[in-house]
Amino acid sequence: MQVLRANDRDFAARLKAFVGGGEASPEVGRAVAGIIGEVRRRGDAAVLAFTAKFDRVKLTAKALRVPPAELARAARALPAAKRRAFAEAARCVLDFHRRTLPKSWTARNPHGATVGERHLPIRRCGLYVPGGQVPLVSTVLMTALPAKVAGVPEVCACTPPGPDGRINADILAALHLCGVREVYAVGGAQAVAALAFGTRTIPAVDKVFGPGNAFVTEAKRQLFGAVGVDLLPGPSEVMIITDASARADWVAADLCAQAEHGSGKEKLYLVAESRAFADRVLREARAQSASLRHGAKVLRALEQSLCVILVRRAAEAAAAANLVAPEHLQLMVRPAAERRLAREITTAGAMLLGPLSPTVLGDFTAGPSHTLPTGGTGRFFSGLRVTDFLRRTSLVRYDRRSLRRAAAVVEAFSGMESLDAHGRSLKVRLGR
Repeated sequence: MQVLRANDRDFAARLKAFVGGGEASPEVGRAVAGIIGEVRRRGDAAVLAFTAKFDRVKLTAKALRVPPAELARAARALPAAKRRAFAEAARCVLDFHRRTLPKSWTARNPHGATVGERHLPIRRCGLYVPGGQVPLVSTVLMTALPAKVAGVPEVCACTPPGPDGRINADILAALHLCGVREVYAVGGAQAVAALAFGTRTIPAVDKVFGPGNAFVTEAKRQLFGAVGVDLLPGPSEVMIITDASARADWVAADLCAQAEHGSGKEKLYLVAESRAFADRVLREARAQSASLRHGAKVLRALEQSLCVILVRRAAEAAAAANLVAPEHLQLMVRPAAERRLAREITTAGAMLLGPLSPTVLGDFTAGPSHTLPTGGTGRFFSGLRVTDFLRRTSLVRYDRRSLRRAAAVVEAFSGMESLDAHGRSLKVRLGR
């Protein structure tokens, strides 16, 4: 655990060092580059070899594709309580993203020409759904449903198989209920490479979506350009800003919730007005971890990945948050302070307002996607949204009258840039 004071001279430098740059280690970078190269050269054979190496299961090329009937069986076998939970979460997610769907438009520019925008869905998208010990079933809803709202015609998904070669049944059920019928039992950097280049079994996509471990994120980073990517989300982060009104046990529970992701690289930020309150929260979190399934991982994260930031006023808390650009930001402060912080903090991936809005609501059901920027990238990235599944094409139509109005501007810029052919391409249209 680190303790930083906002009024220390070296506070910003130390906080930036704790945040890190989000880049992968050289070892991960080299490993991912090797995986990408092999998949590009050998296709299915490389995908299967890496699946055997990393997931400890030997599959055939035919077994990579999950039969649609298996997806349907998983959905039919879903207990009623889980089905209701899926339906309610889907209702919230769809409601949120439908409100964000942009509209195409046209208007007249100052020359009198017609200009506008068209928004069209990306033709083919690939979703990455993490599996393993923490199968992120909710990621299916948080990626597939915005794609559905955008109208993407082809959506496929990759998710790693277990040692028995099968995919988590809840993930399969969620994919089926979200309308995804093309699913592949492959994970890791090899999955992203297969989606980028295509193999005999896995057709290439235009853009890859979804969170993953360091290898998945690094593969997205290295393959950007060969394929589109949504974000480069790394280990989970939460920042909780508190004052004297916050309950220590609630704050502790929220820290434990983010710590249990289990990668060991989660980042936990507790902003408090006193060291005594921070210590009380930490004691409570340690006590709560004793009854948690992943208690050992939670304890490790609390010891290694918690940064306590001591502030004297709201302005210091806002400055710290804007520097960190946290994935999840919880404001557990009095209403007046909440309003000020919500106005002054401009870099959070998701802002959860008030003591009754824990991050878990955003993780599972509130509506906005939980695929959010991490590692300080919230300064220039936003969370996943419908527009990420769309392409925008600008529209321009001039007639003779508006063309004449534009002629002087085109002539001036053609001269300044020494591009006489540019100017002539307009003049020939007005020649007579």
